[in-house]
Amino acid sequence: MTNNNNKWQPFIYGMLIASGILIGMWLRPSAGGKISIGGSSKFGEMLSIIKEAYVDSVNIQDLENKTLNEMLSNLDPHSAYIPAEELQKANEPLEGNFDGIGVEFNIVNDTIMVVSAINGGPSQELGIKAGDRIIKVDTTPVAGVKITNDKVIKSLRGKRGTDVNVTIFRPYEKQILDFKITRNTIPIYSVDASFMINDETGYIKISRFAATTHDEFLKAYAELEAQNIQNLILDLRGNPGGYLNAATELADEILDGKKLIVYTQGRSKPKQEFFTEHSGAFETGKLVLLIDEGSASASEILSGAVQDWDRGLVVGRRSFGKGLVQEPFDLSDGSALRLTVSRYYTPSGRCIQKDYKTNGYDEYENDIYARIENGELEDASKQKIYDSTEYRTKIKNRIVYGGGGIYPDVFVPIDTSYNTRFLTDVFANGLLSKFAYDYLDKNRNSIAAISDLEAYNKSYEISDAAFNMFIDFCKQQNSSSPKVLEINRSKNFIKLQLKALIARQIWREKGYYNVVSKQDNGVIKAIEALSKYSQLMNKK
Repeated sequence: MTNNNNKWQPFIYGMLIASGILIGMWLRPSAGGKISIGGSSKFGEMLSIIKEAYVDSVNIQDLENKTLNEMLSNLDPHSAYIPAEELQKANEPLEGNFDGIGVEFNIVNDTIMVVSAINGGPSQELGIKAGDRIIKVDTTPVAGVKITNDKVIKSLRGKRGTDVNVTIFRPYEKQILDFKITRNTIPIYSVDASFMINDETGYIKISRFAATTHDEFLKAYAELEAQNIQNLILDLRGNPGGYLNAATELADEILDGKKLIVYTQGRSKPKQEFFTEHSGAFETGKLVLLIDEGSASASEILSGAVQDWDRGLVVGRRSFGKGLVQEPFDLSDGSALRLTVSRYYTPSGRCIQKDYKTNGYDEYENDIYARIENGELEDASKQKIYDSTEYRTKIKNRIVYGGGGIYPDVFVPIDTSYNTRFLTDVFANGLLSKFAYDYLDKNRNSIAAISDLEAYNKSYEISDAAFNMFIDFCKQQNSSSPKVLEINRSKNFIKLQLKALIARQIWREKGYYNVVSKQDNGVIKAIEALSKYSQLMNKK
């Protein structure tokens, strides 16, 4: 990357974090299987020779895993080998549950901080609260011992019905409490938040397309329907995809009649079409889908179907561009192969997969950086059209393009006005979250006295005095003094984030998104698009 402009630093840091998420769309595991392959294995022979004759000792399993993924990368960027020990962890976000004690946590100052106790989980039922510090698991101290996320997960997760003893320090009550927790099945939610933006418009944020997404959406929508929802903003920004059927089930709730949602086809896979099948929950109101460069795969299926059937407006920036479908195949040692078996096509016939062959795997992986370099994320006119073929939407005959993702109907430039090197350091060191935890600990009684989230959003603000406390906190953590100009440029954004992070500890993700939505350019543009809905829908 040659651009030295500091305004991109926090955004790039966020993308590096997000790159740990496996972007993809798969058929459900039940569709996978085993394939018998005849002939001898040259690969197996070579591993045996290396094991017996190589000059130094070799971890054969590690070598095999690396070689398998290198081989698959020569096919396409999304086929993947998953070792047996990682398979369960890879499946959990899509299956929608795991066995454990039911807490979301962060490690702050080498201490396990409870962000929230998951609704319906054993920890919540026992009264474990946000802000609690876990200091001992069974007889083992876990505070001040350089604890890691993996160690926390290994100690707290376990089979349903098993017990674990947890000692907690509750700082705002200055108490040490002991809990015996019986592990249970814990849900992993894919609908992060839902609430009314205004008297007519509801907002639903979906983070992935999992086995439970359809049911979660219906529950969220029912709550909004009780509040007289007329318009819906469906936020798919940063959603990396998931199960194909989860996307088609959701599409069935917003498309009327019998309509083609998507079709798939591959060399060994005959064409398979997916249609709407029943009367949906939200078939007639005004609809906006929010997308960005992190919206991939199943998110693009839903966005493509909505756009092609002129059902709603797509607002944001060009999506990731993944049009490949993976199928899971179980291997004999408990590991799995997720192999690309087909491409998917939107109702107008578009395949939105971006090119991965011309310039190789590395350039494909660095596509987001290329969009930064060419200015596409800030300027709609710089969006590159990778496939000049003109496809037409089904109802209004609008021109749409494929080959590089879903192109939005309304462009929203990325906001870099608050980005500074100081903010990059703040994000890189997790200082916002650390300070928010401490601040809530010290002010919990006054903040908890606020009646509800709506009242908090309207009346509570991070004061200048609290902001200055944060700056002092940053100086103590980094042993350096940020520049005054950078502090002032990032000030409003930092105050908003602190307010949102405090809300998250009390009202979970609903609290966070409710607060940030008030200054979220994407949400603001979505509301503007709803006010010009007919005009924009008829724009050629």
